[in-house]
Amino acid sequence: MRRTIAITLAAVTIVGAQALAGPATAAPPPTTATTSAASTGTPSTSAVTSAAATAGRGHAPAATHQNPMALRLPDGQTAASCADPTAIHGVGRDRNWYLYCTTDALTATEETATGELVQHSVPTYRSTNLTDWTYVGDAFTTKPAWVGEANGIWAPDVVQRGRTWFLYYTASDTPSATGPTGGGSAIGVATSSSPTGPWTDSGGPVVAPQTAPNGDGFRWSFDPEVITDSGRTYLYFGSYFGGVHVRQLTADGLRSLPETERQIAIDNRYEGSYLMRHGGWWYYMGSATNCCNGSLTGYGVFVARSKSPLGPFRDRDGVAITDTRVGGSPLLAQNGNRWVGTGHNTVVTDFAGQDWMIYHAVDRNDPYYAGQTGYTKRPALIDPLDWIGGWPVVRGGAGPSDSVQPAPAAQPGQRSAYRPRLAPVDVPARTIRSLSTDFRGDALPPTLTWTRQPDPSTYRVGGGSFSWQTQDADLHPPQTPLASVLTEAAPAGDYVVETRVRMDTPATGDSFNYRQGGLVVYGDDGNYVRLVSNSIFNTRQTEFGKQVSGQPEGAPTYGNMVVGPVGGATTLRIVHRLVDGEHRYTAYTSVDGRHFVRGGTWTADLGSTPRVGLISLGGAGSTSTFEDLRVSTVRSVR
Repeated sequence: MRRTIAITLAAVTIVGAQALAGPATAAPPPTTATTSAASTGTPSTSAVTSAAATAGRGHAPAATHQNPMALRLPDGQTAASCADPTAIHGVGRDRNWYLYCTTDALTATEETATGELVQHSVPTYRSTNLTDWTYVGDAFTTKPAWVGEANGIWAPDVVQRGRTWFLYYTASDTPSATGPTGGGSAIGVATSSSPTGPWTDSGGPVVAPQTAPNGDGFRWSFDPEVITDSGRTYLYFGSYFGGVHVRQLTADGLRSLPETERQIAIDNRYEGSYLMRHGGWWYYMGSATNCCNGSLTGYGVFVARSKSPLGPFRDRDGVAITDTRVGGSPLLAQNGNRWVGTGHNTVVTDFAGQDWMIYHAVDRNDPYYAGQTGYTKRPALIDPLDWIGGWPVVRGGAGPSDSVQPAPAAQPGQRSAYRPRLAPVDVPARTIRSLSTDFRGDALPPTLTWTRQPDPSTYRVGGGSFSWQTQDADLHPPQTPLASVLTEAAPAGDYVVETRVRMDTPATGDSFNYRQGGLVVYGDDGNYVRLVSNSIFNTRQTEFGKQVSGQPEGAPTYGNMVVGPVGGATTLRIVHRLVDGEHRYTAYTSVDGRHFVRGGTWTADLGSTPRVGLISLGGAGSTSTFEDLRVSTVRSVR
């Protein structure tokens, strides 16, 4: 979708997500399980399932594959990136699948005359197996005049109706002085009689640039997603600055009806929208946080559902994605292997009836184009999407795969060897009483000690809780001042650390930005992970961040993801496990203290003597009240 600017959603400022010229984007999904075959020409779930049933189970299973998907270029190289992927199947006798990516560099070796990486506008690929792809060209060799040659074309979404293919896209900006729109991002569309073009642009925006609600510039009209329901075709669009909205399209699909616009998701949370229908529900999938932050990218996919494609969409906790204590249940998050920043998805259904999620990710061991620190590569991955209790999960809840896996049944008559298996979750086992407290009495337990003790008037123990005023400071060296930290020695081995915290910031309001309280696993000021209840502009969210020192010049030092919703009080839990010599920290959150939402995993080397504890920081004027600090051993359950 966009990618010159991204919100970190942390106690840091809005930063340039792609420091280099390359648009880094995040694009929406395609249409396979999204709409009916009659309305889009793509195989619906029922149609694919029927084909599989006709083929029978006696056929050999499809082959195996290993992420990332292979995107073959004419010179024999493999494309380095396919951000914001969208995929669709051919129609009629065409048995190919087609993949479209946001504008990006394909390799680190193809340069312009001035030494910049060549940007390909919506590179397109063809495949017969959904895992090995061949480049067939770029959708745009010349950018539409109304978009402007200097601006990006991001986040394609391709649908087919009748004999026409429609490619909806984001115009990252439009000319302000000479163009017809007056500047700002917009949604455009091009049409073709073939899924590989040539594409003819409509000549103007489907959604024109719009002034931001606060009157400061233009809202981010990014990431188109098109679905059809009950004879009406809808376009979803939007991002962090302005939120996600939906409009009905005109009958020809070339313009939208502004008077039909409705808000789908609150601002400062989602982008990269994907909609699909399953079991009588419409499922909204959206991505959150920074897409393009190198090895510290915490981008992930969240889900909510509604009986209507117009919402309201609510998550597993019943929280709406329009709430200021914003809803959305984690669907796809990094799990500790090499893939981070797993987001901006689409869904296709294979010929055995199995759903598959296609999305982009970042290899934390190789995050940047060679010689281009700060320009994040985002290869495309594919993993099965399962349905458990009416909700989607990726690979039984295991998340992104990095080993050899069964491939999709991409052709009629095939069957996949994939079988869903529910992934385990970690829960507290035995409480380590020497490290746990419920803050009874009027003093902190002696195990907890201060790094930079704050003024004693700013904290208090009493009534079974520990209250601590938020500090006008943070932990992002070399920024100063550095905040106080209250910690104790972490136990040896695997463990769980947990607290229940109540922030006294109101449920909404922009004047409390980044005030937060919660857990920290602390190596030192430049190396830690933290899980907090956070105020992010007008929203309240749980944020799981990682700070690391020793990064290359030009690389970020802080990355973040978000987890479950914030309650009046929120239980925060970090699980530590040592896996294959790496320390993995996984976030869980709960609004009621009983039912937990699992988020993503950071790997972090916090030294030989890490400590666990509490923080209350990000800006003065609020108070974090902690009911307890509990440390336990850990066990896994299914």
